[in-house]
Amino acid sequence: MSMRTIILMGVRMVFLVASKLWEAVCYFIRKNTRKIIQYQTIRYSNAPLSPLSRHKLSLVKRKIMVLDLDETLVHSQHASLMRPNRPSIPPDFVLKVTIDSLPERFYVYKRPHVDFFLNVVSRWYDLVIFTASMEIYGSPVAEKLDNGRGILRRRYYRQHCTLDSGSYTKDLSAVSSDLSSIFIVDNSPGAYKLYPDNGIPIKSWLSDPTDIGLLNLLPILDAMRFTSDVRSVLRRNVLQAAHRT
Repeated sequence: MSMRTIILMGVRMVFLVASKLWEAVCYFIRKNTRKIIQYQTIRYSNAPLSPLSRHKLSLVKRKIMVLDLDETLVHSQHASLMRPNRPSIPPDFVLKVTIDSLPERFYVYKRPHVDFFLNVVSRWYDLVIFTASMEIYGSPVAEKLDNGRGILRRRYYRQHCTLDSGSYTKDLSAVSSDLSSIFIVDNSPGAYKLYPDNGIPIKSWLSDPTDIGLLNLLPILDAMRFTSDVRSVLRRNVLQAAHRT
């Protein structure tokens, strides 16, 4: 082997090691940047209720807030769609499940501020997860989001949905027969098309680390707990949106 060949091999090796080190540094930076964005201090005025507000709240029934999972609270990517070694953007957690006797791996990303959001709204509403995903996937994801707080105990999965023209719809009456006291937050309006006056649409989330979609919902959710019928509020919002378009 000539000296020139040895030198070229050495240079290639140096570049390879340097590229791997740079990739590791970039991965570390992205990972910690996401943590900073996800867990940064968020301020929302949630002061103790006045005596008058407490009285008003005591006159109405505590309501149920139904939450979708995928593209509403989290976004998941199957390992087969990722790079062979690891995802370019670090996930919040990796989910390993067995589907049809085959081991599957999902990289799961939490929507920005989802932990803060759940912590706040769990004080106002009884929370329910309703996803069109299979239970073997949806259950551990809900467990991760709950994080031992016991706020996501009621859960509905694909087997509780209705297949309609190739898409899954969610029957809110299966969760509660009192439609005046239940509503759903979902990125897919088709999922609650049978209950348009009980739905709050939210923009689908895939990867934007600056997303504040969940935070934007807090004012209306804060106010809606005082109403006797959520449909009176949500129907008005739907009509206003239709009028603007």
